[in-house]
Amino acid sequence: MELQVIGHVRSDFPEKFGIPRQSGLVPELKSRIVFEPEYRVPEAFRGLEGYSRIWIIWQFSETVRENWSPTVRPPRLGGNRRVGVFASRSPFRPNPIGLSSVALDRIETDAPDGIVLHISGADIMDGTPVLDIKPYLPYADAYPDERGGFALQRREGILRVELPERLLAAIPEEKREALTAVLAQDPRPAYHEEPERVYTMSFAGLEVSFTVDGERLAVHSVECKV
Repeated sequence: MELQVIGHVRSDFPEKFGIPRQSGLVPELKSRIVFEPEYRVPEAFRGLEGYSRIWIIWQFSETVRENWSPTVRPPRLGGNRRVGVFASRSPFRPNPIGLSSVALDRIETDAPDGIVLHISGADIMDGTPVLDIKPYLPYADAYPDERGGFALQRREGILRVELPERLLAAIPEEKREALTAVLAQDPRPAYHEEPERVYTMSFAGLEVSFTVDGERLAVHSVECKV
């Protein structure tokens, strides 16, 4: 079976660290799907404007391996307990395929790159290959009362982000809300509890350094990478 890459995601995350653990956790995040030339066909998108959400089927392009393991160690379980790969959303799978539900904000039809989908809430790194998109069907795709397994074991609440005004001024205004929301979700691995440790996250051309102490996340520096 040969899969075709139909496009790529353009997001504010050049690296894995900091990306929300699931799609939809940070709806403030804005991204785009830019399609390969052969798929920039308007007819292929006819009717898509009638949906407010879509599924993105994409490739874990940074974690492709020749071999696979039947068990993985999810960060959610502290990184020291193994579960079956099919009971997890680990990127280390027999086929490195991801699935994300995102909001479809608008369809740009006259962009320099042809058809471009503007989306919100993606948990996908910049440059990620897209294999397919499908419409999200609320009556068939949502089962909020079903069991969630170990994935429900998560840090409670949202962190209080302390971002001094002098550092806030270094962040483009249109990126401030999304960056604050990402930090509030606690980007650290689930098993890290070191209040003195300084973490650095790349976001929208910026290097953001912070520490976490209890429910408080303090931003210490914001530097432009360009």
